[in-house]
Amino acid sequence: MILFRLQPKYDKDAAIILLTTGQHHAHFKKELEKGEIFPAIEGGRIFVYVGLGSMDKLSLTDLRVFLRKALLTISLKKARTVEIIPHRRDDATIIAIIEGVMIGTYVWDKYKSKDLSDKTVKDKQVTIAAEQHKKYTDAIAVCQGVKLTRDLVNDNADTVTSEYLEKTLRGLIKGQKKIRLEILNRKELKAKGLYFHLAVNQASNKEPKLIIARYNGGRNNEGYTAIVGKGLTFDTGGLNLKPTGSIETMKIDMSGAAAVCGVLKNVLALGIKKNLLFVLGIAENSIGSNAYKPGDVITGYAGKSVEIGNTDAEGRLVLADAIAYVVKNYKPARIIDLATLTGACVVALGFDYSGLFSNNDELARQLLEASKETDDRAWRLPVYPELKEYIKSPIADLKNTSSVKGGGASTAAEFLHQFTEGTPWAHLDIAGSAYTEGARRMYFGFGATGAGVRLLTHYLSHS
Repeated sequence: MILFRLQPKYDKDAAIILLTTGQHHAHFKKELEKGEIFPAIEGGRIFVYVGLGSMDKLSLTDLRVFLRKALLTISLKKARTVEIIPHRRDDATIIAIIEGVMIGTYVWDKYKSKDLSDKTVKDKQVTIAAEQHKKYTDAIAVCQGVKLTRDLVNDNADTVTSEYLEKTLRGLIKGQKKIRLEILNRKELKAKGLYFHLAVNQASNKEPKLIIARYNGGRNNEGYTAIVGKGLTFDTGGLNLKPTGSIETMKIDMSGAAAVCGVLKNVLALGIKKNLLFVLGIAENSIGSNAYKPGDVITGYAGKSVEIGNTDAEGRLVLADAIAYVVKNYKPARIIDLATLTGACVVALGFDYSGLFSNNDELARQLLEASKETDDRAWRLPVYPELKEYIKSPIADLKNTSSVKGGGASTAAEFLHQFTEGTPWAHLDIAGSAYTEGARRMYFGFGATGAGVRLLTHYLSHS
């Protein structure tokens, strides 16, 4: 829980975190170094001083990182209440502090025994010495949407199935009069001809689903913005089986769909006045005698045939059917999709940026601006006409792999582009940014990061 109080109270039972920009103190022989944490006991209370360095060199990312470090210090392990004294009180700083607390101290320990679960931060009451403001309560709400996404991605693949995601979404919209659901299960997908989606799922005993939540929060004449998420609840790679070292984390291949759920939660919490479509394309890419095969030619919802060059290029097939279905039946003003789509995007950008592809410069500009404002980072990569030549097939309209080496993230994006029918479109490849393991990256702990949730919430709030 986060509370606000304009004047610091220095409660006797609270641990105090002071964010400092290098001032001298009786305890310090010299100014604190940037990122240095200095715990001290004064009058029986715990004080934790956090060195921020000089103001002109301090980024809000650094602030989140240093605050996370302070909150996780062993000195605060037994403290049930914490009071944070900011170095300054502008909106951007306070929101960064909120995110440092809520995003930085997130822990996934659902399956740890009670004795081993992380008690360092859980259940602490945090007070920030700042005046309460709607922007800050909104920031807390957005962080709750990020948490939902992270929880969904971090849980077991056999827990977070298509049925589980449907149940989660129904729980979010319960009692909401502005939302209508369309759900296509296996029978409806077959009847309507979404054969790409069905092919990817056909070796699985899990039910495939295309879920569309239509939210009418804007004016009657306003076009819909469609947010489409890839929801591969597990991706073995199919018959092009992923090797050891690549398959273990493939429960995260539904990070796009999970992000859509997080954005939906935020839209409802903030009361965003837009007409929106929240779209989840959910399947499981498994192996078995029923699995679709390399070399198969399949015709999807848009009537375009695709040669299967690799069964591990499955996400673009599910998304292609979802995009084509939404374009034809809902005619959105714009489409934004999120997907853990390509390892090539990780090669290009690493793990701290999502790849942004778009056929519309203004849409791309707005999304990049939102990424800068939220620290939910994106970097634009190209789609261009020549890419279509690379995904042509001699025996079908398209191929789900490229005929050339290199540029794999761009050719995958161009494959999706072929199903947009000229609709303004943006694609966020979150393959690198959606999950972190091993080294603690930025202010995220181990596991899902909630990539795309803050970015898209800000975009929808300000576009």
